[in-house]
Amino acid sequence: MKAPKQPKRLSAERLWESALRSLGGRAHSTGELRQKLIGKAERRGDVDPIISRLKELGYLNDQSFADSFASLRREGQGFGRERILRDLRQRRVAPMVAERAVHRVFQDTDESTLAENFVRRKFRAREGAELFRDAKEFASAYRKLRRAGFSSSASFGVLKRYAAASIEETEPPEETEEA
Repeated sequence: MKAPKQPKRLSAERLWESALRSLGGRAHSTGELRQKLIGKAERRGDVDPIISRLKELGYLNDQSFADSFASLRREGQGFGRERILRDLRQRRVAPMVAERAVHRVFQDTDESTLAENFVRRKFRAREGAELFRDAKEFASAYRKLRRAGFSSSASFGVLKRYAAASIEETEPPEETEEA
């Protein structure tokens, strides 16, 4: 059996080209791009000057990356604050930069409204009386909201409102005594 082929290491010039290609494909955080370049570099010492040069030219800016990433994740996918923070950390954005970006994006946002929109979008097939009728459905929806980054109080509050509405729809009308 052959040993796996080692990737060809890149000189400083080729590493620069690789960095530009990576940034041309999608935005990267500084930490993310640094890690990618370290894996390709012939000499590890070539990476920091390339990162510095990209920053000087304005091709690499963690604050603008974090701001646009957080905004897109909230608007496009309806994720909550905690999920976006976690995703920014996975992309190796500095904690303070990520916190500032998320704070700005969620500054005028009501988390309960965002969580309710998420529930409507994810559970639209089961609207009405079928929504969260049993404890398993309720628990599953709660976990889904928590993974999406909503606080436990917002998640529980939204689900409680839906469960209460679901119960009201299925209760039989009260009987009145006729004389």
